[in-house]
Amino acid sequence: MSSIKKLASQTVWYGASSIFARFLYYLLTPYLTAKFSGTVEYGKMSLVFALIPFLFTLIVFAFETAYFRFMQRKEYERDVYNTLSSSLLISTIAIIGLTMFFRSRIAAFIGLPGHPEYITLCAIIIGFDALSALPFAKLRHENRPKKFAFIRICGILLTIFIIYFFLTICPAIVKKDPNSILHFVYNARFGVAYVLIATAAASLFQFLALSREWSTVKFHINKTLWKEVMIYALPLTIAGFAGMINETFDRVMLQRWSPLKGDAATFEVGVYSACYKLSILITLFVQAFRMGAEPFFFKQSVEANAPKVYARVMKFFVITICGMFLLVSLYLDVWKYFIRDEKMWAGLKVVPILLLANMFLGIYINLSIWYRLTRKTTAGAYITLIGAAITIAINFIFIPYFSYMACAWATFLCYGTMMVISYIWGQKSYPVPYAWKKLLAYIVIVVILYFIHQGIIALRYGSVFNFAVASFLLAFFALFIYRVEKKEFENFFKMRKELK
Repeated sequence: MSSIKKLASQTVWYGASSIFARFLYYLLTPYLTAKFSGTVEYGKMSLVFALIPFLFTLIVFAFETAYFRFMQRKEYERDVYNTLSSSLLISTIAIIGLTMFFRSRIAAFIGLPGHPEYITLCAIIIGFDALSALPFAKLRHENRPKKFAFIRICGILLTIFIIYFFLTICPAIVKKDPNSILHFVYNARFGVAYVLIATAAASLFQFLALSREWSTVKFHINKTLWKEVMIYALPLTIAGFAGMINETFDRVMLQRWSPLKGDAATFEVGVYSACYKLSILITLFVQAFRMGAEPFFFKQSVEANAPKVYARVMKFFVITICGMFLLVSLYLDVWKYFIRDEKMWAGLKVVPILLLANMFLGIYINLSIWYRLTRKTTAGAYITLIGAAITIAINFIFIPYFSYMACAWATFLCYGTMMVISYIWGQKSYPVPYAWKKLLAYIVIVVILYFIHQGIIALRYGSVFNFAVASFLLAFFALFIYRVEKKEFENFFKMRKELK
């Protein structure tokens, strides 16, 4: 249980700072949907931000995971950071250079011809983010959460300030004073560009704030280590690249294959992206868990009881995300006000589907420890490529008929399939005693509770009654879990008192 408590602590420190930072960024959703209301600007922004993870994954090349993995090897401990940092610097310069050279073609490919400046700003964002990746991993490995959290949060606050400055303060001042000096830095037609400028500024800030971590780098590549890292990281990179198809590229596919054309298709991209943000709780928790779990799982792997610890982690994880599913899906009439453009509420029907999809993704991340520990990373590549194939096939066939609903179901089926394959394959290579029947029952129960709530609100008794029913169902699930897992919770709190 002390291992679980340690993981919880790491998740709180590293994950919670990322949650808070991302939550601040997600708070921009109501602001930006209001600012860009009735326009296609939010859709344009979504298309641009769908591109960034692809190039980031290609540059970073799973070096963060490789760093945690190879720092466990005593013979390479001194060379890991220097070798990976040197390689990362070379790949960053090369890929960013190519991105800048082909920026016009890339802009046309994602459906934004005539806006190569968006790709230029993307390249700046990706470059500084990539160069910050290993220093952030170093802070996590060395258990330096305060600096990690400070830099993350300050970067997001800077982003928010610059966006607000250019989209709210500047227009007000320029309108009031036509002779204002701000005319030299503000152009009302820039729109999305200001969001990208703010993000680029934050990326630069993070890179500069991590300068001490970069100053310790000796530019040297241990060829033997580098070859081992590349063999280990290549399948993870393929998996990550395919994962981006599952996670973000459906926006580009929606733009290209939508039954609507032009600005109408771009607006639909904005609708889908805004509604996707309502899976925020599960998305953020999965991100937080991932930040804490990756170094924890590798360090725990040397312990004899590691499989039992992994099984217990999975149980607490599934319980948590089931509660989050209910918290969002049962109160969707409240969460919808997160989107300030009421025209976008037409897409709310995708939210429960995406919540379940992100639950599957979180479980898959938990399960993926088997191929990371056994160094069978090619398995991760195969599984994610299968998911990517499902995503592309479903979107290609059904987007022309069902628009963004096809994207939602493609995401659901993609992550569900990846989860099942990883479990079956993993149990053969690295058996972990997951209580899968109980965990599956928890997921089925929350889905049933959601449909019960949907049936009741269809009777139209009023919002107050609907809210009361939602609260009752959520409380029922919490009480049910406590009764079933009473011993686990008692042991957890007992251990917590002993450690104080």
